[in-house]
Amino acid sequence: METEEKTATKAIKGGEFLIKVTDANDIFIPEQWDEEQQMIAQTNRDFIEKEIWPILDRIDSQEEGLVPDLLDKAGKLGLLGISLPEEYGGFGKDFNTSLLATEANGAGHSFTVAMAAHTGIGTGPIYYYGNKEQKDKYLPNLATGKWKAAYCLTEPGSGSDANSGKTQAIPSKDGKHYLINGQKMWITNGGFADIFIVFAKIEDDKNLSAFIVEKEFGGITLNPEEKKMGIKGSSTRQVFFNDCKVPSENLLGERQLGFKIALNVLNIGRIKLSAACMGGCKNAITLAAKYANEREQFGKAISQYGAIKHKIGEMAIRTFATESATYRCGQNIDDAINSYKEEGLDEVDAMLKGVEQFAIEAAILKVFGSETLDYVVDEGVQIYGGMGYSADAPMERAYRDSRINRIFEGTNEINRMLAIDMIMKRAMKGELDLMGPAKAVADELLSVPDFSDPDTSLFGPEKKYIANYKKAVLLVAGAAAQKLMMELANEQEVLMNIADMVMDVYASESTLLRVEKMVNMNGETENELQLDMVRVFIYDSADRINRNGKNALNSFAEGDELRMMTMGLKRFTKVEPLNTKEARRRIASKISEENKYCF
Repeated sequence: METEEKTATKAIKGGEFLIKVTDANDIFIPEQWDEEQQMIAQTNRDFIEKEIWPILDRIDSQEEGLVPDLLDKAGKLGLLGISLPEEYGGFGKDFNTSLLATEANGAGHSFTVAMAAHTGIGTGPIYYYGNKEQKDKYLPNLATGKWKAAYCLTEPGSGSDANSGKTQAIPSKDGKHYLINGQKMWITNGGFADIFIVFAKIEDDKNLSAFIVEKEFGGITLNPEEKKMGIKGSSTRQVFFNDCKVPSENLLGERQLGFKIALNVLNIGRIKLSAACMGGCKNAITLAAKYANEREQFGKAISQYGAIKHKIGEMAIRTFATESATYRCGQNIDDAINSYKEEGLDEVDAMLKGVEQFAIEAAILKVFGSETLDYVVDEGVQIYGGMGYSADAPMERAYRDSRINRIFEGTNEINRMLAIDMIMKRAMKGELDLMGPAKAVADELLSVPDFSDPDTSLFGPEKKYIANYKKAVLLVAGAAAQKLMMELANEQEVLMNIADMVMDVYASESTLLRVEKMVNMNGETENELQLDMVRVFIYDSADRINRNGKNALNSFAEGDELRMMTMGLKRFTKVEPLNTKEARRRIASKISEENKYCF
């Protein structure tokens, strides 16, 4: 029986964290990276520190040929092919290792964007959906950086509604080629790309198709570089296709499969964005800690003042939570991929299904990671004070460059609603058993509260809080689905309230599981500050979950029904008092002592 339960836990599906208990021993934590993975990460970090940081101003001025040359250098080190199979010049590493490499590159500002666009949305579609001939032709040159890639989806009239794009592909009478006509905008790497992944509708098709388009095909013109708030060194252009002649064999995947290709590539991009943001967070905290130690006011370093300690402590807590959740999900994806391969799927199909299985978590992490980085760099500017606003200090660039991440890979609003939409759809299909647990929570509201002695073991209180937070989500989501039914899709504010509750649950549980596993490995004494971090995060989550739950309930319930559910929500978000001030001070003091982010 124990073995069956263990297997069931390990085989958790996307979204099931809401209704299942996860064992800490069944998740991956960053403290488990092996020597080879750490070497890959260090190679990426060294590249950013030695090749990128010294010339950030040159990159931002878009010096002709500079970013393509840097991509060439990265390609020679193998950094553009971490996930590609060895037969195409890559390292063939698993998904979580690719996330680690992405994190290590995360502090590279505009170069990070160029590299991510090339390796992810530029190269990925060919690897995932290309036939053998397409892979053999394109992947080796993309892995080395000889060819640079861009991804052409967005159009002036179609942003979040990507499938409404107007770019058209007309097949020739002899069936040997397509003529592509249309306009794409916000195309990263557009100024120097050799290969474009272009989405267009063939004739009057309802859905998009995808094409591999070489610049050499002709019929491609570019607008001047966009002038942007941040990531100024990233090439961003409008791309025009005017009777661009594309051989029929360059159709990527099947006709009308383009929209699915776009969605699956974005699923991968979302969790990778969280990893990149995490790398940016760690670097920004290190910069802030160093400055706070050097800057003296009223006779002592500002790092010794409580207001600064609060900031650094909270920056670290949110970053630690992001990291915990990101690599938990990354390993879940790897486990799903391996499970699908055991069922007989090939590597690529297993990869796509594995990522799709955890699309809910990927959407959550995209939001959580990007908003954590925005918080961290904002507080970083504040710690620097006047120098934070100066372009001569590093935090100003970090602040501006961060802002795009809440728009990339689907806006955070779209991702919030998408996560809840996917949860609801899986529940409707019977893939996710939400109805039973939601009914149990509704029944619990009518029962006498549990007054039994609390679990006083090390993680007993926190595990109880997490279990109750999940009940709070089920209470609000269940009531919203029952009350609003088909109208729920139009109640975007309610969906976003619920999404924020789900996000806090996932981040809280992931952080708790990580710290529990760390204590199991090294003991309580070695992880006192990590215990501080998880306790503060879970404590603060209670208020956020309660507030979001109340705002949602107030939107559609009233009278006795509202009073009963509000009381239930209060019950499920009740936590014991915690001295968060002292906990943050201890965390910040350790960072100041180490003069860097050290967790």
